[in-house]
Amino acid sequence: MGNVIPAQTAADAGKLEARLAADSLPRHVSVIMDGNGRWGVDHGMTREYGHRESVDAMRTTVTAADDLGIRNLSLFCFSTENISRPLGEVESLFKLFNDVLDVETQKLHKKNVRIITSGLINLLPDPLPAKFEDAVALTAGNSGLTLNLCVMYSGRSELLDGVKRLLAAAAAGDFDPAQLDEESIRRFFYQPELPDIDLVIRTSGELRISNFMLWQMAYSELVFTEVLWPDFTRADFVAALLAYQERRRRFGRV
Repeated sequence: MGNVIPAQTAADAGKLEARLAADSLPRHVSVIMDGNGRWGVDHGMTREYGHRESVDAMRTTVTAADDLGIRNLSLFCFSTENISRPLGEVESLFKLFNDVLDVETQKLHKKNVRIITSGLINLLPDPLPAKFEDAVALTAGNSGLTLNLCVMYSGRSELLDGVKRLLAAAAAGDFDPAQLDEESIRRFFYQPELPDIDLVIRTSGELRISNFMLWQMAYSELVFTEVLWPDFTRADFVAALLAYQERRRRFGRV
């Protein structure tokens, strides 16, 4: 199991960044953003309040990744399992997605960030599918950070959908199953061009991966923090990168 790193003081971000080795940054970082509801309750408010207050942490993390030269960042925003939460909480999350897309898409576009999505976006209520599609289309030509928003996402569903697409391609004569290997199967995933995840960060102290990008995490380094997501700072993100750089990645080799 990966490191559990302590919370960092926001003022220490600069000192921590000075220790980063620019030539060994992860190509692809993913964040399982957990603890919003607990944060809201801990502050005497609602779970919905915690979700809304988490936007600053998301903005901070995207900015830090972009500034530091991380090429790919995947954020686990909403799982297919989350749909079973209380109706009021789910509806507030959908409204939050709508509001964040309205406010942040143009800002990200100006920063040369490319937005992509993973998940069953078409199952979201209107107008969210069209808004996500518009954000993807607007930023498609950008060459900076690739921001992968995982919404209505399940790792097992991605694998199942990939198998279905593979079988359909084989039936249509567009794919020879005899040629199937690890690289060719990737073309049937939601975002086949994304490299495998080098570093997974999970907040809130939970030590699990929650059905997230199962294939892509095969050799990921895992870093956990007890910080609840709304309190996650740039310094916390950099501390996770430093923990990653302290690892010796063997990929099964001695």
